[in-house]
Amino acid sequence: MEAATGSPTRTGEPYTDYAAASDAFAGHVSRGKVRALEALGVEIVVGEREGARFRDAYSGRWFWNCHNNGGVFNLGHRHPAVVAALREALDRVDVGNHHLVSGWRARLAEQLAASTDGRLPFAVFSPSGSEAVDLAVRLARGHTGRQEVVCTIGGYHGLAGLALAASDPRWHEPFGPPPPGFVHVPFNDRDAALRAVGTETAAVIIEAIPATLGFPMPEPGYLQALAAAARENGAVFILDEVQTGLGRTGTTWYYEQEDAVPDILITGKGLGGGVYPVSAALIADGLESFFDDHPFAYVSTFGGAEVGCVAASAVMAEVTRPGFLDRVVELGERFEAGFADLPFELRRRGLTMGLKFEDEQGGVMASARLIEAGVFAVFAEHDHSVTQFKPPLNLSDAEADSIIASVREALV
Repeated sequence: MEAATGSPTRTGEPYTDYAAASDAFAGHVSRGKVRALEALGVEIVVGEREGARFRDAYSGRWFWNCHNNGGVFNLGHRHPAVVAALREALDRVDVGNHHLVSGWRARLAEQLAASTDGRLPFAVFSPSGSEAVDLAVRLARGHTGRQEVVCTIGGYHGLAGLALAASDPRWHEPFGPPPPGFVHVPFNDRDAALRAVGTETAAVIIEAIPATLGFPMPEPGYLQALAAAARENGAVFILDEVQTGLGRTGTTWYYEQEDAVPDILITGKGLGGGVYPVSAALIADGLESFFDDHPFAYVSTFGGAEVGCVAASAVMAEVTRPGFLDRVVELGERFEAGFADLPFELRRRGLTMGLKFEDEQGGVMASARLIEAGVFAVFAEHDHSVTQFKPPLNLSDAEADSIIASVREALV
């Protein structure tokens, strides 16, 4: 069979035109995704990438990445320190053996524990945030001997296992009913949450700032009240910081701003520096005792893969570098000043930003205009009036000002 026009001529090379790439993707990966993206006018294939930008492989246009796969590229594309660490590691290590003690895994776990000032001294690693959430819910159930899980409408914790059940019901509906025991309450409704949490509750799980809900900010005391209610009833408080953690909100973890220390914290996406998938559940000492009795209750072949731990250790070194968080705060204020007179409400913590428009589809329309102006941003799945806006955390002033100018050109 002859290769289609535009097909790669050598192994490892991409397709040479969009039509060939999209046809192959539709034929072998997902027809639906190609159709949906083209209906939105998004005919982009990521080619060259560096720092805060990526280039469409076929048109040659450069885009500022202000979505960053939900924070996968918190440090931009191919951060030199992360890439260098990974390259060096590949001369010595591979994924390792999850059955055995690993010095690389231990080193990363120490860094993560230190980032919580020892409040969450243990880390259980997994390849994805979904699996980390699934493990957290299972651990809460095993620890408490209960089954009920209180979560939020509009939340998103992943699309696998118990993470899917904890997410907004719309995500599991195409596949049939979820497992029993999951109670969904509105986000920011403290009374509804407190009514739902009781003596049968195993866990309360919530995103620190829900991404697919359009980054509504938690009301003062809300997360703290949920943590207290969980503990008063003998339940486990799980905080999903996959999108808000690792400096994204101006502190290493968002819970620091709310004084709402979780029993389990979920991290992922940006932890691997955009070059290797690494996620983790950071857990309190009291919960770790479950694994004293059940040391092999959770195993993951690729959880804490050693090459991934090397990349993640480089990320942690950067995030905890003196001045890094101060710079995130400074950049956030720069964007807020630059957006001050634009026609949207700005929801912001650090460089977690939601652009909230009056029109119910305003976020969708704004995303289209931004992409046309060379700024890649995506609307919120559960609130189409909001555009998610998450630039890298290490922009220069000139880069930030260029992005602001492009946003103003697109939205004024």
